[in-house]
Amino acid sequence: MNTVNPALTTRTGVPRLSAELIAHARTLPTATLHEAGKKIGALPSAIKPVYSAFKTCGQALTVHSPGGDNLWLHRALAISQPGDVMVVYASGAYEHGYWGEIMGTMAQTRGLAGLVIDACVRDGALIAEMGFPVFSRGLCIRGTGKDFGATGWINNPVMIGDIIVHAGDLVVGDGDGVVVIPQAQAADVVAAGVRREKEEALICQRLLKGETTMAVYGWA
Repeated sequence: MNTVNPALTTRTGVPRLSAELIAHARTLPTATLHEAGKKIGALPSAIKPVYSAFKTCGQALTVHSPGGDNLWLHRALAISQPGDVMVVYASGAYEHGYWGEIMGTMAQTRGLAGLVIDACVRDGALIAEMGFPVFSRGLCIRGTGKDFGATGWINNPVMIGDIIVHAGDLVVGDGDGVVVIPQAQAADVVAAGVRREKEEALICQRLLKGETTMAVYGWA
């Protein structure tokens, strides 16, 4: 059997985001981060939490997987670090369950912060019960293969929708969807997001006192 050496297409030693930055980002909604970054990083709206209350925040561990195959996801799990959010591009082959209870159990044990996959997963009820945050295009029971001769990539750039995700980027997901902020911009965008939340809180106070949005924003 022909086998591929995964080390040839796996990057290691990706710079880490600070724990303080992750903690601040965790307090912010995805929409706030998207707007604070001047409308960047929104992944396709079809990618939603398997359970509506799921939230995730961490740095991207990227995986480019062959379609219908989840071996490279297992390989990525084996080198993952606590706080990683695995971000998977499955070569456009959505209709497979790439992830389920077994992988979720390992992910929790290794301290992953979540999974974002541009495809489907399965074991939805169990995933919800486990509480491991999974964001996907939906649920699908169709199984995957494990082709040891197929090439995949770990911690190399992946494109999901029109967004290029690099290893180490900031990934935040909530009930509205998922946003990815480039690592080099993450600190500035999070700081802008904190300011935006404070500004919007003041706007809401004015609205509660009877002002109109037209007046508050100076559109009238």
